[in-house]
Amino acid sequence: MVQTADNRFSNVLFYGIVLCLGYLVFRVFEPFLAPLGWAAVFGVIFYSLNKRFERKWGRTQSAVLITLGLTMILIVPVLLLAVMFVREGIAAATDIQAAMAGGGYGWINRAWGWLISRISAEGISVDLPSLVRQGASRAGEYMATALGRVIRNIVVFLFELFVMLFALFYFLRDGDSIVDRFRLFLPFEESMTERMLAEARELIFASVTTSLVIAAVQGIICGGAFAITGLGSPIFWGVVMGFLSLLPVVGAWPVWIPGAIWLFSTGHAGRAVILIAICGALGATIDNILRPVLLGGRASLNGLLVFISVLGGIAVFGVLGVVLGPIVVATTVGILDVYSGRDAAAGLPDASSVD
Repeated sequence: MVQTADNRFSNVLFYGIVLCLGYLVFRVFEPFLAPLGWAAVFGVIFYSLNKRFERKWGRTQSAVLITLGLTMILIVPVLLLAVMFVREGIAAATDIQAAMAGGGYGWINRAWGWLISRISAEGISVDLPSLVRQGASRAGEYMATALGRVIRNIVVFLFELFVMLFALFYFLRDGDSIVDRFRLFLPFEESMTERMLAEARELIFASVTTSLVIAAVQGIICGGAFAITGLGSPIFWGVVMGFLSLLPVVGAWPVWIPGAIWLFSTGHAGRAVILIAICGALGATIDNILRPVLLGGRASLNGLLVFISVLGGIAVFGVLGVVLGPIVVATTVGILDVYSGRDAAAGLPDASSVD
C-alpha cells in the first residue's frame, strides 16, 4: 500500500513537472509564435523545391539558397513599393494644390457657403480654407506624435521578419527530422498520422496560393478600374491594392475610396460610380467567391466550412489564421471521420482495426 502511494506521488510529481516545463517553454516561445508559424508555412510551401535543390547541392546549401531567395522576394518589392508610394503621394498632393489654385474646387466652396448659410447662427461665418489649414496642421501634429510608434512598429516587423527567415533556414535543413519527431508525439495510428500530415501540407499550400491568386485578381480588377476611370498610375495602385488584399479585413478600400472621392470632387461623378461599382461591388466579392471554390475540394471541406474556418481562424490567430483555420477544422473533421467509422466504410482502416 505504501509503495502504491509512493508510485502515485511520483507520477503526480512527474506530470506536474512536465506541465510546468511545458508552460514555461510556451511562455519562452510565445513572443515568436507568429514568425515561427510563418516560417513553418513557407517551409511547407518550398518543401518540394528544397528536396530538388537538396539532391544537387545538399541540405545546408539548399536551405541557404531558398532562404536568400525568399528574403529578396519579400524585402525588395516592399522597398520599391514604399518609394513609389511616397513619390505618388507627393505627386497627388501637388495635383490637389494645383487644382485648388486653379479653381478646380469652386463647387466645394459654393456648397460649403450654402451649408453654412443654413446652419450657422446670425453673424457667424466659417472660412473653409482656414478650416482646411487648421485640419492639416492638426493632422501634421498627430503624425509627428505618432512617428515614434510607427518607427517602433517597423522595428518590430523587421525583427520578426529576421526571426522568420532564421527559423525557415532550420526548418528547411532539418525539416524531415522535425516531422519524424513530431510523429512520435501524435496519439494516433500511423495511417491517421500520415493522413493528417498530408492534409496539413495540402491545405497550407492551397491556402497560401489561394490568397495570392485572390490578391492578384483583386489587384488586376481594381487597377483596371483605375485605368478605365482615368486615374493616374493604375499599375502601381493595382499592385498596392493587391498587397492590401492579402491583409484580412483591410482589403483594397483604403486606395479606391479616396480615388472615388477625388473623382466626385473634380466633377466626374459618372467615373466615380464606375470605380465604386468595379472595386466596391465586384472586387469586394472576389474573396467570398473564389476562396470557397479554390479550397472547397480540400480535405472534404465544403464551402461553408471553408468560409467559417478562414474567418474564424483570422479572428483567433490573426493573419496566420488564413492558413491555420482550415487546417484545424480539416484535422478535426478527419479525426471524427476515422473514429466514427466513415473511413472504414470507405475501405480505409478504422481505429479499432489497427493494432
